[in-house]
Amino acid sequence: MATAQIIFESYREPRKVARRFRDAGADEGTGLGWLFAACILFFVALLPSLARTSHLSNGDAPLFGLALGTFFGTLLLAPIFFYVVASMSHLVAKAFGGQGTPTDARLAMFWGLLASTPLVLFQGLVKAMIGAGLQANMVALASFAVFLWVWINSLIELEKAA
Repeated sequence: MATAQIIFESYREPRKVARRFRDAGADEGTGLGWLFAACILFFVALLPSLARTSHLSNGDAPLFGLALGTFFGTLLLAPIFFYVVASMSHLVAKAFGGQGTPTDARLAMFWGLLASTPLVLFQGLVKAMIGAGLQANMVALASFAVFLWVWINSLIELEKAA
């Protein structure tokens, strides 16, 4: 099944998708691939807005500098942050009786990030076309809600006793 189909299926049934990944043998390498794919798409989503910022600044903020700083943040720092948060989510789940592994918690979070990328890409377009404002904030809220929905439901499913 294509990744896009699985992403949209996870909006409806995130626990079923998480269970299918676990049964198929998803491991740390799979999760790392999801994380970097999501981070690359987050970077791509930010590029149109950065171009708008550069254009409106009349060259005071060069696009290359903006893109380089964003690249550094999204592809070098963000994965470290997400690994830490996923590990903390495993500890929280364990405190509530979770029986999964740290890898399960990372898989849940990283799939949630990848599943939210279609809305993040849409948010990037909205922000680039009309600028920051209510519309961009609404799409950002929707993408964050999708991320939380998929992440929390996947975490609950993967932290259950196997």
